[in-house]
Amino acid sequence: MLIWVDGQPVGLLSVKDRGLAYGDGLFETIAVKSGRPILFERHMQRLVEGCKRLAIPLDEPDVRRQLLEFSHLVGDGVTKLILTRGDGLRGYASPNPSQPRLILQAAPSPAYPAVHAEQGVRLFPCATRLAEQPLLAGLKHLNRLEQVLARDEWQDAEHAEGLMRDVSGRVIEGVYSNLLLVSGGVLVTADLSRCGVAGVMRAELLAQAHDQGITCEVRDVSYDELLAADEVMLCNSLYGVWPVRGLLTHDWPVGPLTRKLQAIAQDILDC
Repeated sequence: MLIWVDGQPVGLLSVKDRGLAYGDGLFETIAVKSGRPILFERHMQRLVEGCKRLAIPLDEPDVRRQLLEFSHLVGDGVTKLILTRGDGLRGYASPNPSQPRLILQAAPSPAYPAVHAEQGVRLFPCATRLAEQPLLAGLKHLNRLEQVLARDEWQDAEHAEGLMRDVSGRVIEGVYSNLLLVSGGVLVTADLSRCGVAGVMRAELLAQAHDQGITCEVRDVSYDELLAADEVMLCNSLYGVWPVRGLLTHDWPVGPLTRKLQAIAQDILDC
């Protein structure tokens, strides 16, 4: 496996690293096509915003340079970028000054079953709830225990993703995907100002849908509204768009707007 730590091709990591000890850091999972990171600017925008909120010093030009060079070596696959606050002493207090650590890892593109995109997937109703923390909401931070616990709730092949709600019962997202629904011709996705991950594919699809005259709304979504939706779909930056065809005893058709956004997402991943 190709791994860089602070620009060097090594596989060792200090046990003092605060990302390992406390999840003190951020990450981005980036599709790479012909040596080019897909949705590069959106990934960087989210990383910059995360560093700003967590007060992690960021040498943005250097991160950009390393990511582009590393992705060129990857060719086709996935680059995982991890940025931690670096080493620290025992205790929660951050080192002053911090010396952030940049870790880049390469992996093959995931081999998702074609049927997920063609026929749609079923959602598992996760019991694990997302806690509300506005400071962290939207960020791809390293604290992923909620998602780990949620993913461990099902082991069967019938469900490709899980539905995650917040502590108040609002529909938020999938375990590793964003959720979108269509209601009366309007494209709706959850408000992620309290919790959840603001996915880069979600952002790009909303922007392109708006440019094509599709009405989009970002707001709270109740469980009942989800069940009453005309179409439901999932998206992320690796697989694009999957139609959602069922949750428990409820079924949805694979509708025209889902197929339209699926085609847009595929164009993004193929370009």
